[in-house]
Formats: sequence, structure tokens, C-alpha cells
Amino acid sequence: MRRTQLYLDDDLWNILHRRADSEGTTVSSLVREAVRERYLNDLEERRAAMQAFVGVRKDRTDFAGSAGYVRSLRRGSRMERLGRS
Repeated sequence: MRRTQLYLDDDLWNILHRRADSEGTTVSSLVREAVRERYLNDLEERRAAMQAFVGVRKDRTDFAGSAGYVRSLRRGSRMERLGRS
């Protein structure tokens, strides 16, 4: 764990202190929890979305495979593009 300093507006400072007292925790703990919810959960949601996307086109029959599809998009051959035809 690393230590850091934050500058908080008076109203935010007061709210955090009241909440910490009522929950029996610290302001630091509340701030860590809020940062985790805001930034780490978003990362987990994105990771889950990417995992759900993997293989989404595996059952498509309109092209044989990704290599064949990419080759069909290219014009000419590598040798032609290099001027060695």
C-alpha cells in the first residue's frame, strides 16, 4: 500500500468524516473503497465484456476463416507490391 495526500473541499471533508463515524471506519478506507468502485469495477466490467466478445463470430459460414478473409481484402500479391512481379 502507498501513502498519498488529497486536498478535499470542506463540505466533502465533513461528509466523509460523518460517514466514517457512522460506519465505524476511517476516511481513508472510504476513499479507497470509492476509488475501487469507480476505477477497478469498470476495468472488471470491460474485461468481462471482452471475454464475452471472444469467439462471437466463430459460427459464421460466410467466409472460410480469418486468414482467407484478410487475403480476400488485399489487392495483388506481396511480390507485386514490392515491385518484383
